[in-house]
Amino acid sequence: MPSLTQKIINGKPYYYLRECQRVNGKPKIIWTFYIGSAQNLLDKISRPEPLKVCIREFGASVASFDIAQSLNVVDIIDRHVPKQGSQGPSVGQYLLAATLNRCVSPTSKAQLGEWYDKTVLRRLMPLSSAQLISQRFWENMDRVTEKQLSQIEQEIASKCVSEFKLKLNMLLFDCTNFFTYVDSFNDKPQLPQRGHSKEGRANLRIVGLALMVTSDGDVPLFHNTYAGNQHDSITFSSVINQLAQRCRQLSQDVEEITLIFDKGNNSDENLEAVEKGPWHFVGSLVPTHHPDLLKIKRKEMRRLDTKKLSAVWSTRIQKKIFDVERTVLVTWNQPLYDAQLKTLQREIRKRQIKLEEIQKRLKKTSKGKKPTVEGTQKQVQGILSIRHMKDLFRAKVRLVNNRPRLSFYFQEKKWEMLKTNLLGKTILFTDRTEWSDEEIVLAYRAQHHVESSFRRMKDPRFLTFRPTFHWTDQKLRVHAFTCVLALMIVSLMRRKASHAGYPMSCVQLLDKLSDIQEVDLVYASPEKIRKLSVCTVLSETDDRQRDLMKVLGLSRYLVETKN
Repeated sequence: MPSLTQKIINGKPYYYLRECQRVNGKPKIIWTFYIGSAQNLLDKISRPEPLKVCIREFGASVASFDIAQSLNVVDIIDRHVPKQGSQGPSVGQYLLAATLNRCVSPTSKAQLGEWYDKTVLRRLMPLSSAQLISQRFWENMDRVTEKQLSQIEQEIASKCVSEFKLKLNMLLFDCTNFFTYVDSFNDKPQLPQRGHSKEGRANLRIVGLALMVTSDGDVPLFHNTYAGNQHDSITFSSVINQLAQRCRQLSQDVEEITLIFDKGNNSDENLEAVEKGPWHFVGSLVPTHHPDLLKIKRKEMRRLDTKKLSAVWSTRIQKKIFDVERTVLVTWNQPLYDAQLKTLQREIRKRQIKLEEIQKRLKKTSKGKKPTVEGTQKQVQGILSIRHMKDLFRAKVRLVNNRPRLSFYFQEKKWEMLKTNLLGKTILFTDRTEWSDEEIVLAYRAQHHVESSFRRMKDPRFLTFRPTFHWTDQKLRVHAFTCVLALMIVSLMRRKASHAGYPMSCVQLLDKLSDIQEVDLVYASPEKIRKLSVCTVLSETDDRQRDLMKVLGLSRYLVETKN
């Protein structure tokens, strides 16, 4: 039977539990358990093992909620879509719950209540998991019109710029698309359409999304949801006036804004609209549309500042672009050249191997259906359908002894011309005539900010646009709004951490924060057996997590121990 034993060490008493038994007729200590000082013994008696432990995600949810509070998200939404009746959550509260879910752990609306119960949001927001059912979400989403979404976003964007002091000197515009699970035979929605899926899901209907983001923190300030089969240039044309209006609303120095867009948005109408807008611009041109510019060799160019651009050469000219005289920059980039060369060499090898396989197969006599000239030509066309391959390979299918034969050869001269004239080159144009070549190139390279935003929205863990389990245009628009709002919140969070000296990707930041858990230890009270006491603590955190909590101001959301 265990006994309590005291030992005096350096004049202080310490206590042990131990058990003795007789072994071979002699007393022997079987085991010893160190308790410590008398105070430790008292603590163990007064605070026994917990009856249960409740763990909830704290870091990422609270950080996202805090940014949303700074933006007044709920108040702004409820001002445009007032609550009906006095019972239940408002539209703003429902949309905020959906937005925070997109930030931290994207799920379907049917699973949102289960996720909510596992976070500390249950004590920060006046919602219950019973209210977070898909039917309630659909009812509230139905109340928000397309016009109201635009007004809400404009007001939140204005609050975002003023509250976080965002720089608007460069704004980036681009488009992408996301696949959906809308049934092919559901003719009611017009947004999901068959088109070129940028995620390679040609078997599914897609929805297009246009974004305008800042170069300062990759923060989205405008979005537009459009039909998946619509070309980028048409989308740009349809929103250009809204972009101009948004910029005027956001900045008093709107004439200092430079809008950056890529060649997919070019057209006569679009460039005319850009010209009438309040901003300056930098864009790019399709190189093959300007063969005269491609003939400019690298040796005719000057090397740009190596401290700003390590391996870029350029030449500057004035040229009419879409009937307007513009500053045009033809650039050659060594890393881009190397990457394009490597990619093309790989594709050339693949095409050559496949063509040789067809040659060998045609020479063999086999049973079954005989190959035809038309069928063989179709195979060859498919193999050479990749860009540049039809120019580099000369292939011919002809009938020999009543059987098709393939002959082909690689055109070395055209390969040399391609390497000399096209690879590594980018053609930029702008109305920023006063800018240096370096400034123009760096401005266009800022396009990576909007491209990064799209990549974040396609990450399966955080911020993802999917799953998109909505079947009407109206709900798809509201879903897109919550996704873009989530991107805004996380981008601001990341920007805040970066300015404090902790540069991290959104995924790294959310990963680190998500590991901070709030733990409730539930005990039976020693005074009254039926009464429970709760001790609330945080899970163990590392130095970076503690620093992030301080930088993001999360400590004020901690709760005191409840007794």
